Amino acid sequence: MSHFQLALLLGMTVALGPLALDAYLPAFPNIARAFSVPHVDIGLTLSAYVATMGLAQLIGGPLSDRYGRRHVLMFGLVVFAVASVMVAQTGELGDMVFWRVVQAFGGAFCAVSVPAIVRDQVGGQDAARLFGLIGLIMFIAPAAAPALGATMLAFGHWNWIFLLLAGYSAFLALVLTLALFPRLKPRLKSVTPVKTLVTNYMLVLRHKTTMRFVGIQVLCFSTMMLFITHSSFIYQEWFGQPNHIFSMLFAANIVLMAVMNLANRPLLRRFSSVVLLRAQVTLQCVALIVLVSVVMLGGPFWAVAACFVTAIGFQGGIVPNNMANALEFFPHLGGTASAMLGASQFTIAGIISALSSSFGGDALLPIVVSMLACSVGGVLLALGAPRAVAEEMSASTA
Repeated sequence: MSHFQLALLLGMTVALGPLALDAYLPAFPNIARAFSVPHVDIGLTLSAYVATMGLAQLIGGPLSDRYGRRHVLMFGLVVFAVASVMVAQTGELGDMVFWRVVQAFGGAFCAVSVPAIVRDQVGGQDAARLFGLIGLIMFIAPAAAPALGATMLAFGHWNWIFLLLAGYSAFLALVLTLALFPRLKPRLKSVTPVKTLVTNYMLVLRHKTTMRFVGIQVLCFSTMMLFITHSSFIYQEWFGQPNHIFSMLFAANIVLMAVMNLANRPLLRRFSSVVLLRAQVTLQCVALIVLVSVVMLGGPFWAVAACFVTAIGFQGGIVPNNMANALEFFPHLGGTASAMLGASQFTIAGIISALSSSFGGDALLPIVVSMLACSVGGVLLALGAPRAVAEEMSASTA
């Protein structure tokens, strides 16, 4: 199939994650009132989802290498759909956290399969372009998710959001069965010794360059997760903005991510993905330095919002470039390498966001300082990355 058709179907699949993360953000105040808990406590349902997404990918990735992408992906969609229905039935925070964990388990099996499918089909700069196209398509989901959640709240109850997620996962299962899997080219047979789960992961862990890119992914994703976790608090409570303004501001982040993604594609014809990654991570850090300065000086709301939008927008270029480089060295263990990447970013980002909710989650300055600290770490790792992964692969095999 064409790259666009593949990207469209995989983008729809990846969109399941952002929908599960972002669609219920406008409902945080409603859920808090329904459960009679503080607003900030609802952030635990987000952190639990993200952390479980990471840990479960460590299981899903190797399973997809051994048993195939289709079986793992379909199992994930079924688990996600059932758990979404159960979340909609909850009436207590503890129950909601539990079913969000189960939901994340299914979502992880879906998430880990997509990068592995890409690596099965293409590699190198082509992989970076395909990841970029997938990202461009799936940006629709996080851009529309808060508005979709706000619409559900306007016409019904917060439970409707999770029933909608269950319906979407069932729709995906049908579409992928009919349009994707029958048209994928066969996966290459592995020439890498595959003995145990531990040995496969050790191959990835011992590869210093791959782990550098994993570290970049973890830190940049943590920066974004800190914002997502606290975005409702920042905009709706700290600055007192209504639901529709919150949805518009959240969508602005995604619009800029899409613009950065579009700009990245032609730049890949002139520069290596590593060079672009280094520039984008650095510019994100600069935007966060400005954000911290504005917050410390008590700047106006529009300045804070502009800094958030700019900083998060750079993820549109960072993600496809970094994912392509992180998976490049493991063409026959794409599921395992993808699991290591996804598990690291989701688990560590989930822990960081959970800690931020427990310590300093009711003030703006600690949140933006934490975002900057993660970004600085990403810059340090990016500055030490090889200028071109292809050159390092050639050198390592020489």
